[in-house]
Amino acid sequence: MVNSTIKAITDRIEKRSEKLRASYLNMMESQLKLGRSRDLLACSNLAHAVAGIENTELKDAVIHGKGANIGIISAYNDMLSAHCPYAAYPEKIKKYLNEIGSQALVAGCVPAMCDGVTQGQVGMDMSLFSRDVIAQSVAISLSHNVFDGALLLGICDKVAPGMLMGAATYGHLPIAFVPSGPMPSGISNDEKSQIRQLYAAGEIDKKALQDMENKSYHCQGTCTFYGTANTNQLVLEAMGLMLPGSAFVPYNSPLREALTEHISKQIVNVTCAGSAMRPLYKVVTAKNLVNALVALLASGGSTNLTLHLVAMARAFGYELTWDDFSEISAIVPLLVNIYPNAKADINALQRAGGVPALLKALHDKGLVHDDVLTVCSDFKSQLTTPYLDDNGNLAFMECQGSNDESVLKTDGSVFQNEGGIKVLDGNLGRSVIKISAVASEHRHIVAPARVFNSQHDVERAYKEGRLNEDAVIVVRYAGPAAAGMPELHKLMPVLGNMQKKGLKVALLTDGRLSGASGKIPSALHMCPEALRDGKLALLKDGDMIDFNADEGYVNCLEDLSGREAEKIDTEAMQQSFGRALFGICRDNVSSAETGATFLFK
Repeated sequence: MVNSTIKAITDRIEKRSEKLRASYLNMMESQLKLGRSRDLLACSNLAHAVAGIENTELKDAVIHGKGANIGIISAYNDMLSAHCPYAAYPEKIKKYLNEIGSQALVAGCVPAMCDGVTQGQVGMDMSLFSRDVIAQSVAISLSHNVFDGALLLGICDKVAPGMLMGAATYGHLPIAFVPSGPMPSGISNDEKSQIRQLYAAGEIDKKALQDMENKSYHCQGTCTFYGTANTNQLVLEAMGLMLPGSAFVPYNSPLREALTEHISKQIVNVTCAGSAMRPLYKVVTAKNLVNALVALLASGGSTNLTLHLVAMARAFGYELTWDDFSEISAIVPLLVNIYPNAKADINALQRAGGVPALLKALHDKGLVHDDVLTVCSDFKSQLTTPYLDDNGNLAFMECQGSNDESVLKTDGSVFQNEGGIKVLDGNLGRSVIKISAVASEHRHIVAPARVFNSQHDVERAYKEGRLNEDAVIVVRYAGPAAAGMPELHKLMPVLGNMQKKGLKVALLTDGRLSGASGKIPSALHMCPEALRDGKLALLKDGDMIDFNADEGYVNCLEDLSGREAEKIDTEAMQQSFGRALFGICRDNVSSAETGATFLFK
C-alpha cells in the first residue's frame, strides 16, 4: 500500500490539474478517434511521403499500411558522446522491424547541445531554451502523420525532457525512449574535482588539466557522474517510458543491443497494428510522474529536474509544483550514494542493481504507486532486471535487491532520512538546493554577500585575490529571462578552493548548476529572478545573509526597503553567437518554478 503522504500529494496534483488534464485528454482522444494517421492522407500526400524510399517492398508496405510504421526521432550528432552511438540505431531498428513485417523511418532529428561543451561559454545561454525547441522539433517530425508509433533516441540534459514534451502532443500514439548507455569509468570523479581546483588555484598548467579532462570524458556514452543526463535516464525509466533496467546498460554491450531490438519490436505490439494498443497519454499519469519524482529524490538527482519535471508534467496536463518536491523530499530517504554525493559513479549504480533495485526498495517502503502502466507492461515488470541467457537471448529476472549497499540501499537502511533536493524559502524568494552532497557542517552559513552579475566576474575576483573571507557569493541576472539561465560550472573550482581553505562559503543565484553543485551549499533557480523584480537585484556587497539548508531558508538580514535595483541591460549582452534569435524566448519564458518554459501560457 502506498504511503499516505504520497497518496495525498498525488491526489492533490490530480485535483489541481483537473481542468488542464481534462483539456489534454479531450485533445488526445479526439486525435485518437480520427483513426490511423496514414489513412487520413490523400494519394498525393502518400506519394510525397514514400518518394525517397528506394526499396520497392518497403514503399509498398508504407502506402498500403502493412504492419506498423514507426517514426524514429534522433538526437544523434558527433559532438555529444552520449548521442554518438545513435548513428547506427536507425538502420538496426529498421532491420528489427522488417523481421516482423513492420517498418521504421527516420521521422526527424532534433538539436542536441552539451552543457559540458558550452559550460562557461556563450552557447550556454541558449542551452535551456533548446529543450523547448526540441519539443517543437518532435512535433514537426511527427507532423507528416504517417506513423503508428515512435521511438525517441535522446538522453542528455535538455534533449530527453524536450523530446517527451514534444511527444506529449502526439500522445495518442505509443511512444518509448531508447537509451544508449554510459561510457566506461575513467579517472575518479574525486580526482577530477581536485585537479580542477588545482588549476583554478594556479598550481598546475593547462596541459595537465586537459590531460585529466580527456581521461575523464574519454569515449562514447553518457558522462559517468550523476548529473542531468543520467538523472533523465533514471527518471524516465522510473516513469515507465523505457524497458526495465535499460537506463545504464553499457553502450557497446551485447545486452544493450538486445534491449534495443526488444523495445523496437515491443513498440509495434502496442500500436494499432499490434495486439495491445497503448497510447502514451494513458501511460503518463499523475502516479507515473510521482514515481519519477520519488526516484529523483531518493537517488539525489540533478536540480535541473525541478525545471524539467514541472515542464514535462505540464505537457501532459498536470500542474506539478516545487511544494510537491519539498513535501515528498521530506519523507523520501536518500538511497543512492554516487558522485557528486560520493566517489562511486553511474556504472557502480548499475552494478549495484540499477533502477529496478531502487524501485524495489522504494516499493518495499510504500513510496511508489504500483497500479501504473508502462510503455509496454506494468509496474511489476519495472522490478525485473534484463540479462542474456545461455543462448544469448534477452530475458528478465525478478530483482533481488542491491549488490552493493555502499552505493544503493535496499536493506532498510538509508544514507539520509530526506531526499536529495530541498526547496528553500526566505525573504529573497524561493530556490532549490541539492542538499545530498553538502556535508552537515556546511549547511548553515551566516556571512556577508559578495555580489556579482556574472560567473566570470567571480572567477576574476578570485584570481585577483579578492575572495579571501567568508562569503555568500551572489550571482544574479543569470535567470531565464535575463540570460537563458546558464549553468554556472566555472564557479565550482573557485568555491571549492575557498571551502578547502576553511572559509565559510555558499552560492545564491537565479542561474543553474544541475547535479554539479557538489559540496558547496548552493541556492539555485531563485524566484523571482533579478530581472523580474527579484530581491537579488537589491543586494549589495556586505549585506549579511543567513543561509540555512537544514531549516530550509535563505534570508537577508538587512532592511532592503527603499533600495532600487541597478539598471542592467541584459538584452544588450545577448546579441552575439546566435543568442539574438532567442529574444522572444527570454521575453516569454516562465519562471524557474513553473518550468522555465516558453511553450505554455
